[in-house]
Amino acid sequence: MKHFLQETDIPRDELDELFSHAARLKQQRGRFGADALRGQSWGLMFFKKSTRTRVSFHVGVAELGATPITLNADDLQISRGETVADTARVLSRYLHGLVIRCYEHKLLEDFAHTGTIPIVNALSDFLHPCQIYADALTLAERWNEGGDLMGALAGRKIVFYGDTACNVANSWLLGGNHFGMEVVLCGPAGFEPGDEIKSLVKKSGGHFTFTTDPKAAAKGADVLYTDVWVSMGKEAEETGRLQKLKPYAVTRELLDLAKPDACFMHCLPAHPGLVVTQEVLDDPRSIIFDQAENRLHMQKAILEWIVRK
Repeated sequence: MKHFLQETDIPRDELDELFSHAARLKQQRGRFGADALRGQSWGLMFFKKSTRTRVSFHVGVAELGATPITLNADDLQISRGETVADTARVLSRYLHGLVIRCYEHKLLEDFAHTGTIPIVNALSDFLHPCQIYADALTLAERWNEGGDLMGALAGRKIVFYGDTACNVANSWLLGGNHFGMEVVLCGPAGFEPGDEIKSLVKKSGGHFTFTTDPKAAAKGADVLYTDVWVSMGKEAEETGRLQKLKPYAVTRELLDLAKPDACFMHCLPAHPGLVVTQEVLDDPRSIIFDQAENRLHMQKAILEWIVRK
């Protein structure tokens, strides 16, 4: 049984087909029936608020022929003390798969360990793999030459600005290396990636660069990427975080230091004037809504990969 909890769960030798299939699903959407999940019921369990993740998974599951069942964690007995193990075992009797957006990454691992259905990580405080796969598809489409989507990513430089210990930065460390890209993290001292993600990157044979110099990092970059500085659950740290991270906001000046054809990415929601200026969000080099759209297509491809024997 397959799970998708982190970027490296999909083997490198299967990435070409996965990305090509996601591109086909996008191109053929609405033209042909899709039935990879026909007759199934998939749960969408949310412990955190969501717009893009909730809608894209709900639509994707339905378009693949299954019934999506949204499960708000606050409405379930797990919020009143029922164990993960009991919840996983019960839901495994009803559902064919479960998509989970949560705080602690261990919860995903526990569901995968004690349940008997596939588990998909729709975001944890540690990783956001569906986002990074959709982002990579967006870049591969942009740079693709001759139909080689994965080859288009190889050697490309992506720079992540801000809190480089957050889940999206962690996912770019795993995913970027998995896709053959050069990953540079740029933020203030004290916001470096943690030991756990560094260990995973080392184990997978990857590497990265961390710097505190925003302008130096931008030189030669193909992508400038940022995310919110105050994630859900860290609101009490807001004032201190904003002060320390302010020099790492993505500006037009910073984007202009990158390659002439470089692009800007943000997984949204954006907060103009904090992590990025409105000028950059409105710049033609900003591809934030392409990213959002591709969540649907890549997630559908991932779901099909999971159920494929």
